[in-house]
Amino acid sequence: MGLFTAPIYPASARVVSRWIPYPERAFANGIVNGAALVGIAFTFVGFGALMDWVDWPWAFVITGGVTAFFALLWAIYAADRPEQHRSANHAEQRLIEMDEPSWNRAPHHEVPAEHSGTSGWRILLRNRSLVFLTLSYGAVGYFEYLFTFWTHYYFDEVLEMGKIESRYYAGIVLLAEAGGMALGGWLADRMQKSYGYRRGRAIIPVFGMLASATFLGFGLIPTQPGWIVFWFALAVGAVGMCEGPFWATAIELGGKRGGTAAGICNTGGNAGGLLAPVLTPWISDLFGWPVGIGMGSLVCLAGAILWLWIDPAERCDEGQNL
Repeated sequence: MGLFTAPIYPASARVVSRWIPYPERAFANGIVNGAALVGIAFTFVGFGALMDWVDWPWAFVITGGVTAFFALLWAIYAADRPEQHRSANHAEQRLIEMDEPSWNRAPHHEVPAEHSGTSGWRILLRNRSLVFLTLSYGAVGYFEYLFTFWTHYYFDEVLEMGKIESRYYAGIVLLAEAGGMALGGWLADRMQKSYGYRRGRAIIPVFGMLASATFLGFGLIPTQPGWIVFWFALAVGAVGMCEGPFWATAIELGGKRGGTAAGICNTGGNAGGLLAPVLTPWISDLFGWPVGIGMGSLVCLAGAILWLWIDPAERCDEGQNL
């Protein structure tokens, strides 16, 4: 599953860049990523209930069948580009292309043969903004994976809220993150129109990471379950606001290699996310669970600072930064 789903986020961001008008792409990316979180949120209640009903082997068989159905549906209906889809008319294609920046208008986004292969990776990895964007997204990944992997355990085993209640609370927290993704993408598109390309694109990720660090700190203070869930939901909702701007920026920084640039950024996010399940229990054993969970705040602060060196206009295009 991991092998075949690894390209989903970079590929989705690339699809958004081809199917959605330029001024609305952060919002579209936020919706795509938010949809994934909706599915994850319902696993706590839905998949948990399914395991209680038919035991875990059949629960995996059923969910695997549903996944295969949607994969088949996508393979039959989807197309890489609007001009390849039987239901996309010329007016829709013109709308998508209307506000497309000149750097991205080359036919079919092709990269010349002389820039293919490993040279493309070197070009991308020499792009300062893409490197810092990847590191910053690693901080977002750490924060998000912290809640994805440890929220249910923290509610159930550490705070002893009970199995059923913990499932619902964990689902609420992740639904808040999904809502934050859609909201953050929408706001990022509006900020870009109001404050220009660089400042407008940076406002939401910086605000989201600073707010998530603050809200997580507040969530570690109360002892009542309702308040803990409230602050945790705000924290992951705030960090979720960063997703749309990150993915739109990664695609744009890569120029004609936008899909590969998004893959590099996604690798950074997963690398940061890989640390969260490992470091959290280790730090918690040494200093207690509030410190283990609270480390997410420090990581998010570092991620926000990195946006000082990120310029979304520093694009790679056939070996040149435009």
